[in-house]
Amino acid sequence: MKIAALGIDVGSTTVKMVGVNTSGEMVWNHLEAVDPRVEKQVDSFIDILQKEIGSREGIPLVATGYGRNLVQQAVKNVTEITCHARGVFRQLGHGGTLVDIGGQDSKVIVVGDKGRVIDFAMNDKCAAGTGRFLENSATRMQVPIEEMGAVALSATEEVSISSTCTVFAESEIISMVAHGVAVEQILMGLHRSLIRRLVSMVHSVGLVPPLLLSGGVVKNPAIRKVIEEETKEKVFMPEHPQLMGAYGAALFALDME
Repeated sequence: MKIAALGIDVGSTTVKMVGVNTSGEMVWNHLEAVDPRVEKQVDSFIDILQKEIGSREGIPLVATGYGRNLVQQAVKNVTEITCHARGVFRQLGHGGTLVDIGGQDSKVIVVGDKGRVIDFAMNDKCAAGTGRFLENSATRMQVPIEEMGAVALSATEEVSISSTCTVFAESEIISMVAHGVAVEQILMGLHRSLIRRLVSMVHSVGLVPPLLLSGGVVKNPAIRKVIEEETKEKVFMPEHPQLMGAYGAALFALDME
């Protein structure tokens, strides 16, 4: 395995590193939950890589994400919006409107030719449009987060979650559970509440088809289904949606070769 460039995405909940070859193809990746000691965690990622390929001497590393400024080994930092756009464009081969749902924020990016960012909107102030909203709800309802989407899709009916604030939504959930509302109905309502918030962001920048997805949260099948229902658009998702920021960073690193 020959690695020509590396990208690392230090997010609020996970850290991802991707290696690409000289053709820009993803040939290696590693993902872990974020450690408060990010600098040491990056060192451990590089140790893992070097056990597989030997020395990484001479291989450029570009950092992106929430904690990109903490990566001392990086030769350059690039914003996650720019990296996600480039990574998804390279993976799918076309632009469009990219919806990225992360653990602590969400982004809508209009991606043009060659992965260029045309416009974007970002929610990093409120958890209601992020993975944290689903994670908190899953904990409250004692449903494993990885099973949440499948359980939601089993609902034959769904309830409306009227609150757009996570705190108030949790109060609604408690009340519904106390009144015997089925878990799957509540979960489907939660997914729709989250997506409607994101769709309003999509409309704020203007939907340019096709609709593209990135971020670990979009691996949830209920998220994908509800996005298609609410936008009336077919969605396209790369094979590793949670790695697109790191992949884009690796492509920028490859430019420096």
